[in-house]
Amino acid sequence: MTTAVSRRDRRISPVFLGLVAIMVVSAWAVWTDYSASPGFAVFLFVVSGWVVSLCLHEYAHARTALHGGDLSIGAKGYLTLNPLKYTHVALSIVLPVVFVIMGGIGLPGGAVFIERHRIRGRWKHSLISAAGPLTNVLFAVALTAPFWLGAVDRVPEVFRYALAFLAMLQVTAAILNSLPVPGLDGYGVIEPWLSYRVRRQVEPYAPFGLLAVFGVLWIPEVNQGFFAAIDALMRAMGVSEWDTYWGQELMKSPFWGDPSAYPPAR
Repeated sequence: MTTAVSRRDRRISPVFLGLVAIMVVSAWAVWTDYSASPGFAVFLFVVSGWVVSLCLHEYAHARTALHGGDLSIGAKGYLTLNPLKYTHVALSIVLPVVFVIMGGIGLPGGAVFIERHRIRGRWKHSLISAAGPLTNVLFAVALTAPFWLGAVDRVPEVFRYALAFLAMLQVTAAILNSLPVPGLDGYGVIEPWLSYRVRRQVEPYAPFGLLAVFGVLWIPEVNQGFFAAIDALMRAMGVSEWDTYWGQELMKSPFWGDPSAYPPAR
């Protein structure tokens, strides 16, 4: 099957390249302790890294759909990695960033509109939905590499905290997106295997699936259980609660607290 798209449709967006540049420069500032305000540098690194991961998440959906048979993907701009192409800016970028700052939760943000009728085969549909969360998993594995490789002692303290928190966001996003709830990728994985009658009954609830998940997370017992599971997964990758806690505290410090404060010595 041909997957030909024009060169312009595949050209990486300057917006994405700018985000990567911010991520690299802020990472350097955190690593070298160049910034007089470590919290601001951590904030830039985490937020730019998070938006980059959103772009890669949606690109994975789009690229898999392209190879599955939806040739309209290229013309929609999804292969350019431009975050502005992934649906509404406020819902896809601003709101997820606010959730990152306020609650330390990786909110599934953007969306690519795939013309499913162009794709044949239930496995292809499932793989398209799974591609996004798998990207978050790979991103988390890469970010935690210094921890599970035993090289974390060579990483500057503040940079270690920033890596840990950004990795935790990837883990929360992967888990939340993998839930079999209408509107999330986890439901998209199983949807092709459901009967037509069930799909029609569930379809009206898809826009409210994510809201329902966060409503349930407001229940204290559920919230504690969720973050206990996140902490257990992070520990399995060599990342302690201390690392993720101070990563989040440093990232929030430009908004409240002392932006020049360092975490206390362990």
